[in-house]
Amino acid sequence: QVQVVESGGGLVQPGGSLRLSCAASGLAFPAYDKSWYRQAPGKERELVALITSSGGNTNYADSVKGRATISRDNAKNTVHLQMNILKPEDTAVYYCNFRHWRVPQWDYWGQGTQVTVSS
Repeated sequence: QVQVVESGGGLVQPGGSLRLSCAASGLAFPAYDKSWYRQAPGKERELVALITSSGGNTNYADSVKGRATISRDNAKNTVHLQMNILKPEDTAVYYCNFRHWRVPQWDYWGQGTQVTVSS
């Protein structure tokens, strides 16, 4: 059974930093593209950052470029999202996603972790 669990969310002041983590079990971790999405109240879920299964390519939303870094640890089956210079508009529920690089139907989501940026 596949399990995907995010952690690291919380309340942070504008300009602060946060590191989100996502641990996966029950899947062949290296074979999956790994992504972070977020969904703010009243808005659609949007892609924040992606790292390909090989780790060779990353992609970021324009809104977080230069402020976010996605990384993965294959030994610990964990993917991280480091967010710096946080803004109130970064407030959202952040979700971790794993999608197999060749079988996109093998697509798994975590339950989400709340990030609130406020003074």
